[in-house]
Amino acid sequence: MSKVKVRAKKRGELVDVKCLLSHPMETGNRKDKKTGKKIPAHFIQELTVEANGKKIVGGNINAAVSKNPYFRFKYKGDKGDKVKISWKDNKGNTSSGESKVK
Repeated sequence: MSKVKVRAKKRGELVDVKCLLSHPMETGNRKDKKTGKKIPAHFIQELTVEANGKKIVGGNINAAVSKNPYFRFKYKGDKGDKVKISWKDNKGNTSSGESKVK
């Protein structure tokens, strides 16, 4: 299972959330240098963000995103909120991470 690192900090009226997703993000177009065969596609397809159990952001991602993608966004929230980031990839793997807003 890949890691999801999440940091959330209240800045003024908004919560600033930063997350780093550990994932290879293979497009399926690259070739293995040793064998010459294509490396199978393996990328995150769905990303979901929740605050206190309520979905606040959700979206689809495709193979065009780089390895170990980094996302940053803001939402209207408070200190102590529990922020959870979860993803699902094209092979059915999932991972998640959470943080309390400081």
